[in-house]
Amino acid sequence: MHDTTKTHEDSAEAPSDIRITDPAAAPLDAAPATSTATGHEERETWPAILRGFRGRCPNCGSGPILRSYLKVRDHCPSCRQELHHNRADDGPAYLTILIVGHIMAPALHITFVAWRPDPLILVTIFSIGCIGLSLYLLPRLKGAIVGYQWARRMYGF
Repeated sequence: MHDTTKTHEDSAEAPSDIRITDPAAAPLDAAPATSTATGHEERETWPAILRGFRGRCPNCGSGPILRSYLKVRDHCPSCRQELHHNRADDGPAYLTILIVGHIMAPALHITFVAWRPDPLILVTIFSIGCIGLSLYLLPRLKGAIVGYQWARRMYGF
């Protein structure tokens, strides 16, 4: 077999358009390629997540991201950013359960220990609280996940 890799000795005589492919010649502490080196502008993650949480386009922040309660628009009506690439799937539901559970479980415990209300009153109040908080958080967390995917250029964004 013929070896086509170039070494340091070969590169001195070789034309300048041939790259050195010797892995030992690469610096060990080189920084990874950034998004500006690959030709894409940098997208800020947290502003995109916050825009999505508010129900706005992660790109411009002015157009609505959802066309109904949980349906993501195909594109932003303001900046024409394509949004159909999103893959939120079950992520918003899992995050909603996680957040509501971590808020309501300690609140239920503290309420029961401190005031010992009637069980029917306790169940009624906390059921309404859980449902209300879940319905409030679900579309906002979906927007936040779409904003995160947009900022990280996931799934074709």
